[in-house]
Amino acid sequence: MSEKTFYIETLGCQMNKADSEKISGILGTLDYTEVSSKEEASMLIMNTCSIRAMSENKAFSHLGLWKKLKKKNPAVKIIMCGCIAQQTKEKIFHRAPQVDLIFGTQNICELPDLLKKLETEKKVCSILQKPLPLEDDYTPVRQKGLTAWLPIIEGCDYFCTYCVVPYTRGRQRSRLPEDIIKEAKQIAAEGYREIILLGQTVDSYGNDIDDENINLSNLLKELDNIEEVYRIRFVTSHPADITDELIRAVRDVDKVCEFFHLPMQSGSSEILKKMRRPYTREEYLELVRKIRQEMPLAGLTSDFIAGFPGETDEQFDETLSLLDEVLFDHCNTAAYSPRKQTPAATWENQVPAEEKKKRINILNEKVRQTVKKSHEKFIGETIEVLVEGFNEEDGRLKAQARSSKIVHFKGDKSLIGSLVYVKITDCSIWALIGEMVYNSSIVNL
Repeated sequence: MSEKTFYIETLGCQMNKADSEKISGILGTLDYTEVSSKEEASMLIMNTCSIRAMSENKAFSHLGLWKKLKKKNPAVKIIMCGCIAQQTKEKIFHRAPQVDLIFGTQNICELPDLLKKLETEKKVCSILQKPLPLEDDYTPVRQKGLTAWLPIIEGCDYFCTYCVVPYTRGRQRSRLPEDIIKEAKQIAAEGYREIILLGQTVDSYGNDIDDENINLSNLLKELDNIEEVYRIRFVTSHPADITDELIRAVRDVDKVCEFFHLPMQSGSSEILKKMRRPYTREEYLELVRKIRQEMPLAGLTSDFIAGFPGETDEQFDETLSLLDEVLFDHCNTAAYSPRKQTPAATWENQVPAEEKKKRINILNEKVRQTVKKSHEKFIGETIEVLVEGFNEEDGRLKAQARSSKIVHFKGDKSLIGSLVYVKITDCSIWALIGEMVYNSSIVNL
């Protein structure tokens, strides 16, 4: 085992993955080498998510396995960071005494000082409530592939009654456009084909800056000017912040993919009000109508919660009927999970666990049915795809459409990293199936 090696395990959302890339970049400046095996590492890092109880239990379960590694080699350092660390702080030491260092989402750039401190102290915990700026010297070490994450805003100002994000990530904080553009150019220079702009409420970008010209629509137009960038996406959007201007920007800006991830959470206006979501069922459906009027084949995905406190059978049925009405391209689903610090966790009208389990199973089946129907509208269409991989067993390429749909088709692995056009001939629940169009529309990158 090398003296300065690290292994990092990332649980949770894309923002956690981007944070892990920053951590890897910082450790690189300290002469640490990342390894792919926990057994080879002198330092184990768990970057955690606390959005649901299942995520938290998974993190502590993994820490239990790491405890065995530390028992074999007491010199191994175990670090816990991310949202659970931000929320639970030093209490983690009581539940997982094998942990040596805890730091939160707001102080990643403090890591060099914390590691230095750990040389002389047995346990170190640092949780800041206001973020420290990341130094320019720390370049993220991104995962190999065609797509790169680019955070543009962090935190959330909405305080939905079920969500811990404002408590673990803080209030909304937008990066300056010039800093984002500089990083986007670096990403392009590294050979990535697609950039995904990240934020807990990415379409709120600029709302916290006193300049009406700083918004997501204008940022997309600026990023479109970077020649080496071929595709741009953004996630996750809040339905309340999708403007007509942004819809037009997605329609008109060449490199921006026609795709919106719009978490709705419930199809019932009454439940949405209890969730503190600032829109109704009717307003959400009007937003969907606007998007599809401008871009009929735009990808539209969402998130839904089953069994929110007080949800009746009739209100749950409203969610099911909305899925039939919208025909999303994909939906993330979860049974409601009480999270400490959130108002809904203290309410007395909790839906019984067995009923939540029943509803999430029904919801997942409805998602499968409606996603298949949404795929069927692509049959006969010729669409642009970015080729991402090759399956040796069946000789098929895996690609992603601008709508974010996965597409499989026969082709040579030399096309990986290329934009090609594919005619869709069939579909499954999970993907579109097609044939490549051999004509001048093939674009070699």
